[in-house]
Amino acid sequence: MTESRDAPSAGRFEVRTTADSHFSWIRTRLSLERTMMSWLRTATALIGFGFAIVQFFERIQQTPEARSAYLPNAPIYLGLALIACGVLALVVAIWEYRWMAHYLWGEPFTPIAGVTKEQANTPVLAVGVLLIFIGLFAFFAVLLRLA
Repeated sequence: MTESRDAPSAGRFEVRTTADSHFSWIRTRLSLERTMMSWLRTATALIGFGFAIVQFFERIQQTPEARSAYLPNAPIYLGLALIACGVLALVVAIWEYRWMAHYLWGEPFTPIAGVTKEQANTPVLAVGVLLIFIGLFAFFAVLLRLA
């Protein structure tokens, strides 16, 4: 296969403005949204499960029939670790999402991105930031209860 030396090149590849490339760009953009929503679901599960573990074992220890635990603070530490993993996952996911969205709206793809040159913000980013605050609230609620 021969390459044309006169063809414009955008770094490693050539960007052609066609309907196929536009719809490919849209599919990639929607894939980025689905990936971010998967991160949101995973982080929500981690934060919720961590908080539930703490609450469950705290309630069990308060029942009069329960024996005293060998490591009474272990569920709290496990819950804090899960909540922290959920918050950290959200921070990494938002960073990756912003980086990839900036790349997709960057200079090589401007002709195939669509009519506007401005990056479109979606609710998924706002939900991610909101979940970070909820996760931090849960983390500090458990941590302060421990003290």
